[in-house]
Amino acid sequence: MTSNDNDHRGLLPAGLADLLPPDAMREARAIDVAIERFAAFGYERVKPPMVEFEESLLGGPGAALASQTFRLMDPVSQRMMGVRPDMTVQVARIAVTRLKHEPRPLRLSYGGNVIRVRGSALKPERQFAQVGSELIGVDSAEADAEAVLLTVDALRAIGVADLSVDLNLPTLVAAVAAGLKQSADALHKLRRALDRKDEGAIAKASADKKVTEMFAGLLRAAGPADQGLAQLGRLKLPAAAAAEAARLAEVVKLVQAAEPDLPLTIDPVEYRGLEYQTGVSFSVFALRSREELARGGRYSAGYPEDGVSEPATGFTLYMGAVLAASEAPPERPRLYVGMGTPWRDAAPWQAKGYAVVRAVVAAPEPRAEAKRLRCSHALIDGDAVPL
Repeated sequence: MTSNDNDHRGLLPAGLADLLPPDAMREARAIDVAIERFAAFGYERVKPPMVEFEESLLGGPGAALASQTFRLMDPVSQRMMGVRPDMTVQVARIAVTRLKHEPRPLRLSYGGNVIRVRGSALKPERQFAQVGSELIGVDSAEADAEAVLLTVDALRAIGVADLSVDLNLPTLVAAVAAGLKQSADALHKLRRALDRKDEGAIAKASADKKVTEMFAGLLRAAGPADQGLAQLGRLKLPAAAAAEAARLAEVVKLVQAAEPDLPLTIDPVEYRGLEYQTGVSFSVFALRSREELARGGRYSAGYPEDGVSEPATGFTLYMGAVLAASEAPPERPRLYVGMGTPWRDAAPWQAKGYAVVRAVVAAPEPRAEAKRLRCSHALIDGDAVPL
């Protein structure tokens, strides 16, 4: 069989890809850096399985990803299982079952691959690495701010500079509509107008001028955090909605106290992609790239439909976008050592930062062999000679 006859074996399904050197190592190192930063703030790592029973995987907030979940039959139990499309739900399951007796707040971290039925126009990948943390068992502005600040800390440690944070209140519009007693049809029209950022459409969505002015005011609140909060403060929001806006203002204050130079924006009417969030949520971007690097926020951990849930907040880093926005570290120099070099002789060079590539077949021209093996140096007469 010729090599061309075998090329088809290298083809992969759409949205799936091999991660090759040096990218695979770079991703692994970035994950290790993030997990270590989480650990430095008391977050302990858990490792859920790739596959589990669908009633656990798709319960609670997992229901939002039901259409994105690959399913298969377990030949042992004859029950349906799902391949995880997201790890947050699994961590929440661990918290409310295996760790339900641990003191709260519970701080957990994770890192691993997820797979989804389909990608999106902006993110065609169907398998990707997720890394994140969850703060479970408390509902406070301090916890919300910790999630934001820990995200920023981890991204900077990985090597992403010049970050910005966009804060959202995905339940605010529904709270305003409930307080103003709007019908489901009117709310649907208002939501569509808000999604399009169209004040003209907002004016046509309801005959009640008070309502349309309120929703137009919400739309105008999008922008730099201080200006947006001032705009929200001028609106006579219903009580429940006013409480949400006050919580957002408190989180902004805490984040600004810790990171006064971190650019913060708010968009109180954005909810797409945040369907299972129940409070202050956020996305993190790099100023040099508008691709979303991380997303997080408040949600109910567990299974509210069974009466088993806890307040929680957390976030996920999207490693593909994170690595694209970060500076690649310098490659490790590779030192070629010839046949017969004692194994113990590798350690001193490794301590100096070299990857030691040992000859396992005789080579008459060590320099040429070193270059062929992509080495930057060759050990010649006891010295690491640059090539």
